[in-house]
Amino acid sequence: MTTSDMAMFPESDLRGDVLRQFNRRKLVAFGVPALILVYFAYVFVSFDVAGIASRARLDNAAILISDFWSHKTHVTRDNRNNEVTVAIEGENKGRYPEGMLPDWVTMDDGVTRIDLDKGHVVVFDADGARYTFPGYGVINIAPVAGKLVLDLPDDTVPDWINASNTRISVTTEQGRFSYTRNRTEVFKYQAGWELFFFTLDSPFFGKSFFELVSLATVGERIYPNQTNIAAMVHDFWTNAMWRHGDVAWALFETVLMAFLGTMGAAIIALPLAFFAAANFSPSQPLLFLLRRFFDFLRGVDGLIWTIILSRAFGPGPLTGALAILFTDTGTFGKTFSEALENIDNKQVEGVQSTGASRIQQARFGVIPQVTPVFLSQVLYYLESNTRSATVIGAIVGGGIGLLLTQAISTQKDWEEVSYYIVLIILMVMAMDTLSGWLRSRLIGRTGQS
Repeated sequence: MTTSDMAMFPESDLRGDVLRQFNRRKLVAFGVPALILVYFAYVFVSFDVAGIASRARLDNAAILISDFWSHKTHVTRDNRNNEVTVAIEGENKGRYPEGMLPDWVTMDDGVTRIDLDKGHVVVFDADGARYTFPGYGVINIAPVAGKLVLDLPDDTVPDWINASNTRISVTTEQGRFSYTRNRTEVFKYQAGWELFFFTLDSPFFGKSFFELVSLATVGERIYPNQTNIAAMVHDFWTNAMWRHGDVAWALFETVLMAFLGTMGAAIIALPLAFFAAANFSPSQPLLFLLRRFFDFLRGVDGLIWTIILSRAFGPGPLTGALAILFTDTGTFGKTFSEALENIDNKQVEGVQSTGASRIQQARFGVIPQVTPVFLSQVLYYLESNTRSATVIGAIVGGGIGLLLTQAISTQKDWEEVSYYIVLIILMVMAMDTLSGWLRSRLIGRTGQS
């Protein structure tokens, strides 16, 4: 600003203008955080955060977390006929046969004794049940005139005991115990995913790693018509508790949904993108219609397409693949056409000077420029759709998403939930690695050609 220009503005006006700008910025600097705090306060009240916190059951959360990395064995007595069963996760396919009970359960003359470790012992007998809690005493439960009578070492009921006339439950660090008029049950938690490799009916159950290696290499055949290692693979693959074969097929279906949807969308969007690019479209009306068509396809979320298509075609992996295809066709159509509009026309003009046709110009002057962009986008969406296919599979009934939803809906198979989550994470990591490797190889080759 020259001296003559400064003379046109009095010093008071310049100072006032600077102060107004400073005050405006100060207002913004303090006003925006204040608005954010007001919004958070509104959320706190409208969503009743305080009420949710007060109703939270941390004990149930602890049980849920423990179910992710451990398993529980159910010792159950039917109080109507005094029949006692011992089963892992309470399932029939995890039931211990007679003569094969775990060493912490003993049965003798109608008396069942369960050792929960650290002095915690539960006993079932004809008179009811007793829970011995070290440092507290013996908790006696007996049915009297159709009601349950609780006898405690003192008159107060601790918070780890819930008692009524029809149900009494005890929850400790060593396990859980419940008594109703029809059933008495004890849950003992143990670390690990029991029966993950072999079920109780397999001859390889309970064998150590070295014993299994010995059987697989030099041991005598258990089945005359089958090698031991083949029998191990068969028993693992057909494991009735963990269903490894079904899980592997579900993972394949999930990847297949993502692959078919992504590649199908890329194949459809590539030719349409030329007509939706301003520098290639033969007419403005066609350009406008295609761009609105792409907006329509990607404007509807993939989950909405999944619901619509499942009503039209029924559940199944193909429906999930079509939902991904619809959404990604709109996305690829937009991104591909924008990449085509930003090409270097000098390369096209060079090919055109040789007398090449429009198709040849596109093949040799345009495609080499946009191929790295197209491949990068397709591979990224293939990786992303592998995650999306899990959620879509839960809706259309296919892939690992269906198994995950089924395990969650039972409210008890949380170790299977954690198993499926681990597999989904590994699947996404594998697809990310594969996508990165393909991206570097294909785009590198394209750049060299």
